[in-house]
Amino acid sequence: MDEHSEQRRIAAADNSRENLDHVFSLAYEELKLLAAAVRRSHSSPPVSTTTMVNEAWIKLARTPEVANTSPLHFRRIAARAMRQVLISEARRRNALKREQSGAILADFAVDAANRVVWDSELLALDQALDELAKLNPRQAQMVESRFFGGLEMREIAVLMDVSEATVLRDWRAARAWLAARLDPA
Repeated sequence: MDEHSEQRRIAAADNSRENLDHVFSLAYEELKLLAAAVRRSHSSPPVSTTTMVNEAWIKLARTPEVANTSPLHFRRIAARAMRQVLISEARRRNALKREQSGAILADFAVDAANRVVWDSELLALDQALDELAKLNPRQAQMVESRFFGGLEMREIAVLMDVSEATVLRDWRAARAWLAARLDPA
């Protein structure tokens, strides 16, 4: 590779990184609102809103080409990153709990029983979404975009290039499948 080609590659990489920084700065407050909504939906999630957004940023920063996507597609990718952050933390906490099963742990910041419920519910949802993705990838992507990304039905329809009626039908089917899969009874 000649020197000019290398300089162009470095300039393109710098530009992609700047684009990603710009896109993320525009979306940061919205992502915080979405992460806060996920936290409110359960009594004691494993990580703070800021941590969710920052960890998602770290994941997104590894792929600067994300900056060249549409805002909706960026939100879907950010939703996937937040899902991964939440699942990683829930798995880490479960592993820690198993390692310290004989120890007495005091956690004054949150109700430990609620955190265990959150972790187990989140891990069960993650596993169910993986199973749904094998059966119907569009429905799984839609649930992930809605639950972890806070996208509205019309936004999901645009993102997936289907009608809003199709999204609503898939949403009902996915919710029914997930309810049956996650019902402990």
